[in-house]
Amino acid sequence: MKTCETETSQHWKLDSPPDFSLVLGGPLFQLLRRSHLSDDALMMVRQRILAITLITWLPLLLLAAMEGQLLGGNAAVPFLKDIEVHVRFLVALPLLIVAELVVHQRMRPLLQQFLERKLIPENALPRFEAAVASAFRLRNSVLAEMILIAVVYGFGILVVWRHYIALDTATWYAVPSGDSSQLSLAGIWFGYVSLPIFQFILCRWYFRLFIWSRFLWQVSRIELSLVPTHPDHLGGLSFLSGQIHAFTVLAVAHGALLSGTLANRIFFLGAELMQFKFEIGSVVIFMIFLILAPLLMFGPQLARAKRKGSREYGVLAERYVRQFDEKWLRGGAPAGEQLLGSSDIQSLADLGNSFSVVTSMRIVPLKRDDIIRLAAATLLPIVPLALTMMSLEDLLKTLFGVLF
Repeated sequence: MKTCETETSQHWKLDSPPDFSLVLGGPLFQLLRRSHLSDDALMMVRQRILAITLITWLPLLLLAAMEGQLLGGNAAVPFLKDIEVHVRFLVALPLLIVAELVVHQRMRPLLQQFLERKLIPENALPRFEAAVASAFRLRNSVLAEMILIAVVYGFGILVVWRHYIALDTATWYAVPSGDSSQLSLAGIWFGYVSLPIFQFILCRWYFRLFIWSRFLWQVSRIELSLVPTHPDHLGGLSFLSGQIHAFTVLAVAHGALLSGTLANRIFFLGAELMQFKFEIGSVVIFMIFLILAPLLMFGPQLARAKRKGSREYGVLAERYVRQFDEKWLRGGAPAGEQLLGSSDIQSLADLGNSFSVVTSMRIVPLKRDDIIRLAAATLLPIVPLALTMMSLEDLLKTLFGVLF
């Protein structure tokens, strides 16, 4: 199997398509390779996590200690008690890095699946190859990552963080001063180094999901060779719905990020968890939509395949049952032929099974379990905050009551 490094500059053979990867490319990936923090297979995850933690979190610890804001000082939120910053850089950020490897490994055989299952008609292969090449070019774009950096500093830091995320109280990183706040040394590193790195990696994930959605949209415009009688009840597309599980780690990372933000507001601003029902629900819905919505693009094709299959197998079933009726109920059977042991009954049953598969074919490549799994993954890091409302014993009883 070829890697994705040269797929945009040369055609790949249909019997050996390249690995499909949303993450194995781009300026940051090349920088990590040159820094010996990644290889061509995106391994060395521990080294990347350690290196990025040393850049984003450790300087904050040292600067806060130097300024006397580690545990005490004049800050209402000293550094070591700032749950949000520790969850962001020691939990959510490593999860975002781990998610890259998970998604890469799960998606590698994607193109091979399309071709091995003969879902792409021969006359549509050039369009399929063009869609793959376009996705890889966008993934490798230098301009795209430069725009992400501009968005992070111009909007993510100066607008979102300074006005909507930063706590409205004296912290280790800033002290309110009139209508604005004055950053400490640790706050300067936090606001202009650590946070931008985190936001860039997070926005880079959103960009990758955009590439994924765009690729699926382009493929869904191709008239696929779906088989209505396929036992996966998706015409052969079940491997696509399997890609959902690759993004579970990404959902956990978002839940952890929200959990850290809520924890600070609960412990330092006197808020209660139930005040944030809307925020929690919004993040869950956002993650479900972000990951599952792209697969809905195949709904129209699946619906057409189901209608066509129902019509064609309905006609076939009509012909068969009429001949069966004529032969065995109307005296049309040849003299001496016995019903007992005849293959006609088994053929009738097989035809009925095939027709049942067609009529039960799903027009959406999703299941309820997929939605529940993503919601649970997003909510998992928020569950410990329920201890602010009830005891551990009551929480466990509630969870066991829901699950069992």
